[in-house]
Amino acid sequence: MRFVPIKSCERQAACMLITVRERLVSVKSQLSNAFRSYAAEFGIVGPAGRQNVNALIKRVLEVDNLPELARDLFRFQAREYAAVEARLEEIETKLMKWHRDDDVSRRLATIPGVGPIGSTMLSMKAPPPETFRSGRDFAAWLGLTPKDHSTGGRMRDGGITKAGDSTLRSVLIVGATALLRHVRKGRHKPSPWLASLLERKPPKLVAVALANKFARIAWRLMVSGGVYNRPAVMPT
Repeated sequence: MRFVPIKSCERQAACMLITVRERLVSVKSQLSNAFRSYAAEFGIVGPAGRQNVNALIKRVLEVDNLPELARDLFRFQAREYAAVEARLEEIETKLMKWHRDDDVSRRLATIPGVGPIGSTMLSMKAPPPETFRSGRDFAAWLGLTPKDHSTGGRMRDGGITKAGDSTLRSVLIVGATALLRHVRKGRHKPSPWLASLLERKPPKLVAVALANKFARIAWRLMVSGGVYNRPAVMPT
């Protein structure tokens, strides 16, 4: 059996920042989706994307020919959305302060595609790196390694195990997906390993493989105490 040390009260309080932020992000998405659907029922449609929600709210509130009840309800939802945005901004300010004060989080944020949110979650939630023998073991703890379906001497890999912390795994995959988006738009030059993988595999599979790479690199940085320096050829 493998045992991990109990988190300190301070570290457990820091983990609350992540869970509170997740809840507020979920509520914000629900409110924006509801506002969009109600506006669409009155023939008012705005461009997709959370960055366009406030513009849609302003546009709806400026419409004069809506029933008074609808206008009141739209104003109510607009105030609710603004309140959630303010609370989320307050939590993210606290989260960024924690990130700047934590040495491990700052070093992990140097990995392309991880960012402050992913680095803070890794620093807060991951057990001590010495718990794992290798980066592969750490990636397996996150559920980013394939299931083994080998039989009769035939090696066959299945989908990822999805073990461990689902939120942390999801953040790494989302970060990998964002990095791939920049690669496709020419804003980020891929390593030879990544370029070869993009030619042979579908995007979702590449994102998971890249998240696995993030996990291995993060483990190495946590063990060594260094920062990420992109190699000329990313190891396989």
